[in-house]
Amino acid sequence: MFKKWFGKQQPKEETITAPLDGTIMRLEDVPDPVFAQKMMGDGIAIDPADGDVVAPVDGEIIQLFPTKHAIGLRSEAGVELLIHVGIDTVSMNGEGFTAYVRAGDRVKRGDRLLSVDLPLVREKAKSAVTPIIITNGDALESLEREAEASAKKGETVLFHVNMK
Repeated sequence: MFKKWFGKQQPKEETITAPLDGTIMRLEDVPDPVFAQKMMGDGIAIDPADGDVVAPVDGEIIQLFPTKHAIGLRSEAGVELLIHVGIDTVSMNGEGFTAYVRAGDRVKRGDRLLSVDLPLVREKAKSAVTPIIITNGDALESLEREAEASAKKGETVLFHVNMK
């Protein structure tokens, strides 16, 4: 608690970049009602062009699902993100997924998080479309989306966020 009061102030603004190369989609167009109806939070989706997934922010890995199909991060400003690779990929039980991080690891924007065998995902899962969800939207003061059509991992800005 002492460090919280007198230590380094957390930033209130955060820029979130694309974790994958591909085509940016509205969350409402994701072929899964849990994501399309924003039941897990607001966000955006990317139809991936390759299988490399990188950190969209500087922060900490707060969860890596045992099946490696989804990863949770907390940014330096406190934005909590879920990157969910593909739709119904949990049923693949980790097949085709390789993780380069684990819960508790600190990451920098652009650090490699996962590699995914996209042809295998497209064969075995419902879709390769990857939602990027802000799971703690109630902690945000504002969320501004960028209007890009395609994403370059680690470079294309998806959101500008201000925390409360």
